[in-house]
Amino acid sequence: MARKLFGTDGVRGRANLEPMTADTALRLGMAAGARFVRGDHRHQVVIGKDTRLSGYMIEQALTAGFLSIGMDVLLLGPVPTPAVGYLTRSMRADIGVMISASHNPFHDNGVKFFGPDGFKLSDQIEIEIEQLMANDLAGHRAESRALGRAQRIDDAGGRYIEAVKASLPRGLTFDGLTVALDCANGAAYKVAPRVLAELGARVIPLGVAPDGFNINQECGSTFPGVLAEIVQERGADIGIALDGDADRLVLSSERGEIIDGDQIMATIADIWADEGRLRGGGVVATQMSNLGLERHLQARGLHLERTAVGDRYVLERMREAGYNLGGEQSGHLIMTDVATTGDGLLAALQVLAAVQQAGRPVSEVCRRFRPVPQLLRNVQLAPGTNASRLLGTTPIKAALAAAETRLSGGRLVVRKSGTEPLIRVMAEGDDARLVESVVAELCRTIGQAEPQAAE
Repeated sequence: MARKLFGTDGVRGRANLEPMTADTALRLGMAAGARFVRGDHRHQVVIGKDTRLSGYMIEQALTAGFLSIGMDVLLLGPVPTPAVGYLTRSMRADIGVMISASHNPFHDNGVKFFGPDGFKLSDQIEIEIEQLMANDLAGHRAESRALGRAQRIDDAGGRYIEAVKASLPRGLTFDGLTVALDCANGAAYKVAPRVLAELGARVIPLGVAPDGFNINQECGSTFPGVLAEIVQERGADIGIALDGDADRLVLSSERGEIIDGDQIMATIADIWADEGRLRGGGVVATQMSNLGLERHLQARGLHLERTAVGDRYVLERMREAGYNLGGEQSGHLIMTDVATTGDGLLAALQVLAAVQQAGRPVSEVCRRFRPVPQLLRNVQLAPGTNASRLLGTTPIKAALAAAETRLSGGRLVVRKSGTEPLIRVMAEGDDARLVESVVAELCRTIGQAEPQAAE
């Protein structure tokens, strides 16, 4: 059975429209609770959220669903996604939930689940939850005396802060560093500035005034240009831009140069390899990571293993093959020695530690390779279009084959978005003009193709 409700990163959609309605959230809580109720102990679920207005509605509906199954609910309030993974495990909860649509605008929202080990759920477990939702859940309701209780956990942020600081070598501080920090008016708006300040950095805070609507609005990791300007204007040593749920980041050097996830992965991989800490003989990344990263690692005797797009697939491969570093060009950095999911703040601390210990500027420390010219464009699909069927039509397949031939020695990745009605077209190669021509022609062909309706 294929997943229908769950996408590449949980359940996501426009708030107050299916599937992001209170009705569906309530049933989702019931089904997830039913899947994880086992044994006679008091079962617990931790629920975190970002700063979207719709978070209140989704939080209350999920809470009602879990309580009706007999699970106690621990409400964490606004915390980063990785904090939920960490607290699920450290508080010995049976399941964790993060309410967020990551880098999307405020009008979207989503629900991500974590198992008792702090890792995101497998495809199979998500399918089982969907199967439970499709059936009558009445038989899973708890008796009146066994209903769950809900309570707020006031020190959730503090617990996560201490865990993040503990990831650094003892005695290391950021004294003397000035850090411009953009929290995207999202989940890390309280904890991230505190972590850096407590480690000795002078913090220039941005995006720390959420109002329910301004999350990711011309700020954060999807709009790093604003941060880069502030870094240069204020003379900061580095800029850190998180996204709405703080599981990804991009950086700005002191010169205002944007540093993406590929460069950050290369930086951490080099340092860990030199220290004998890098496991698996390389790094796990997705199809979207730059060919320059792959060549850089090969030159060091390391390798890059690629997966489908999505941090869940990166993490699955890391766990299967024993890697401890992986991520995405977009800024998801996964370090399984210290976290169970992508953590933008943890990754930023690793970079800051490298800068502090090297005594050199970020523009030198974090520029590890020369990127190969790469271009990514999105093709908006007509409502109701089946992207998979469209990509499988004869004209599109022929166009893809022709494009790959033209890019001889380069790479082509064409895929449907897991969260939006888009087809993403990415090409890279040593000839920038050729790359631009190939992408433009493919986008035009896809955009003019006969729409394929969903079956």
